[in-house]
Amino acid sequence: MSDSAEPRRRLRGAIVVTGNEVLGGRVTDRNGPWISEQFGEVGVETAGIVVVGDRREDLLLALGQVRDWGVDVIVTTGGLGPTADDLTMEVVADHAGRALQLDASLEQRVWARVEMVRDRYPDIDVGSLKATTRKQSLQPAGAVPLEPIGTAPGSIVPPAPGVSGPPVVVLPGPPRELQPMWHAAIQTEPLAGLLAQTVPFQERMLRLIGLPESDLAATLRQVEEAGVAMDRLEVTTCMRSGEIEIVTRFDDQDAPVYAQLDAAIRERYASRLYSDDGASVEEVVRRELVKHGWSIGFAESCTGGLVAAKMIQPAGASSYVRGGIVAYDNGVKTSALGVPAELIEEHGAVSSEVAAAMAVGAAQRLGADCAVSVTGIAGPGGGTDDKPVGTVWFGAVVPGQEPVTKHIWIPGDRGAVRERSVVGALHVLRAALQKAG
Repeated sequence: MSDSAEPRRRLRGAIVVTGNEVLGGRVTDRNGPWISEQFGEVGVETAGIVVVGDRREDLLLALGQVRDWGVDVIVTTGGLGPTADDLTMEVVADHAGRALQLDASLEQRVWARVEMVRDRYPDIDVGSLKATTRKQSLQPAGAVPLEPIGTAPGSIVPPAPGVSGPPVVVLPGPPRELQPMWHAAIQTEPLAGLLAQTVPFQERMLRLIGLPESDLAATLRQVEEAGVAMDRLEVTTCMRSGEIEIVTRFDDQDAPVYAQLDAAIRERYASRLYSDDGASVEEVVRRELVKHGWSIGFAESCTGGLVAAKMIQPAGASSYVRGGIVAYDNGVKTSALGVPAELIEEHGAVSSEVAAAMAVGAAQRLGADCAVSVTGIAGPGGGTDDKPVGTVWFGAVVPGQEPVTKHIWIPGDRGAVRERSVVGALHVLRAALQKAG
């Protein structure tokens, strides 16, 4: 390394998400978490995500706040449109101590993109389109423009001489525009040069089911007491829908330390560890189905189709998903799934017997190799002393095995019961599929 080269170090970044619609909850922020994930891919730790409305003073304060965190790069998302409340470029220029100026060449390229879609808006005045194109072509002096994917250019804005702070990467709000622009930005100076300084790190995720956080916490303490240098690792645990995620981040040279932790968790929780590469339970189920060449059907009562919806999210799901039957009414359980009415009368709709019959019926009626069923009491009414609200039964059938059922009780409101039931159903199915070899 030459004397002039920057020393390699762990970089930190912050994200500022703009938009009253995001701040008010009308739109769920997908950009902040996505950029955070991309930070990790290029070796940048996320210090935080700030969501701020479309107000000049608030955005300026947010930029100042994250700058004071001592981060190496700031990314903003949103506020690059043609309307009066799209203020991000103007505010970032102020924050960086740079004047806004028209980039005439960029204006021509933006106008070319506008003209491509002008026929969609035949009644729009050309003069107004020209004016908004001009607004979107303003760039901070000394900034590096990022080519628009839609009609909103981005920018990499370094601080002006004498102004402290990191460069700001200004990206549009629509994910279909933001994501490709980010990939272009990391290959563009000065961001590319900054990222070349970072110390690479690795991130691993283990997923477990049926484990209280207190037990895991005790295990991690025991691992440290046994001599594993846990201070070399950044370990984060998260309990969600009955699962525990263990995310560990570490520098490359500390891979042997992580290997010790990984071995200890595998030894202690072999029966509860279902994913060692971060794959979700639905992805593990998908892999098992594809491996065996089996198809799947769904029989759902209290989840109302949520299990099927989870499994058909990835592209290509039609190769293994046959279909699903939402049998909420007991009569539909009988007519659509073939569950004997006397079975429901004797054991109740929420029972092991009915869950098994629903799964068998789904496989038969849908022509599927495998099936999973859910029947439960999501509340707020309908519970009894024997079967309180939150009582849920699952059933699963796979080739070569007898139907399996499992019962759990899920605390919480109706939404929580239904959400946890989806996860529970997929785990019952996963276990049956993995038992098949």
